[in-house]
Amino acid sequence: MPRRNFLKTAGAAAAAALPATRLFAQGPQLDMARLITGFAAGGTSDTLCRRLASRMTGGYARSVIVENRTGAGGQIAIQAMKSLAADGTSILQTPMSMLGIYPHIYKKLPYEPLKDLTPVSIGCVFDFGFAVGPAVPASVTTVPQYLAWAKSSNNVAFGSPAAGSVPHFIGVLLGRQGGIELTHIPYRGTQPAILDMIGGQLPAVSGPIGDFLPHLAGGKCRILATSGAARNQFVGNVPTFTEQGLKDMAFSEWFGLFMPAGASAEVVQRASAALRPALASPEIVEGLAAMGLKAESSTPAELAARLKADHDRWGPIVKSIGFTAES
Repeated sequence: MPRRNFLKTAGAAAAAALPATRLFAQGPQLDMARLITGFAAGGTSDTLCRRLASRMTGGYARSVIVENRTGAGGQIAIQAMKSLAADGTSILQTPMSMLGIYPHIYKKLPYEPLKDLTPVSIGCVFDFGFAVGPAVPASVTTVPQYLAWAKSSNNVAFGSPAAGSVPHFIGVLLGRQGGIELTHIPYRGTQPAILDMIGGQLPAVSGPIGDFLPHLAGGKCRILATSGAARNQFVGNVPTFTEQGLKDMAFSEWFGLFMPAGASAEVVQRASAALRPALASPEIVEGLAAMGLKAESSTPAELAARLKADHDRWGPIVKSIGFTAES
């Protein structure tokens, strides 16, 4: 290796190995910061926040705590950001749906996603799966075969973690492409739906891939397709919807981190710089992988662009389906 390139590489490696306090010398260390989630302790959103808080303590701030502001499907936490200081002491972590889909299904929201929040970084991304259980014949191994079976047997029910969720809409769009109206049954979370499916009371479930992983080994649950643009790393043997000839069926979800509107570029960049190594740490990468999530960071501009694209994409989809929170 030429000496110049070697020194450049060695310098980059040395910078990556610097203690957190040195990494954030670009701004004063905060006494305390909080990561806010709209979901209860023990869930996926809370788990990600707690892992991030652990990694950011001592560098970004002397103390980083997690605050659970639950209620209204994540809306309470987002609304709360409007009254908090935009000084870096409060960072919201929320799924995309609350920002990209809720504006299209609720007539009134207590926040404006594109105006009331300042993007900082993506936290993780994940795909969805469409799975079937013992109520569906073992000979059904693809989505087209499932749609043909559902139509011929008039067994058209499928479950999802919630009405108005991405898995709900995936099931509706799937039925439309197959020329059949699948009947949606909303549950309070994916696991209750999966338990009914593996118990034979429900034919199929649409939900996050990570929720299916613990149930695959027994053979009572099998994923027919995944929703990503490419095959999912956690179930690489399962083809995507698009691979099976279903058009415009590439959907992923992400968790993003935001500050209140008005946060300065310096404050945002400092938080983004703290999150980047935290999200690349083996503790978080491996911990999220166990839940079917891929840890990922981004620049604030990249997150802003992704939110805008998802917000604009879901508007026409929701309108075509005709679903509202009041329906």
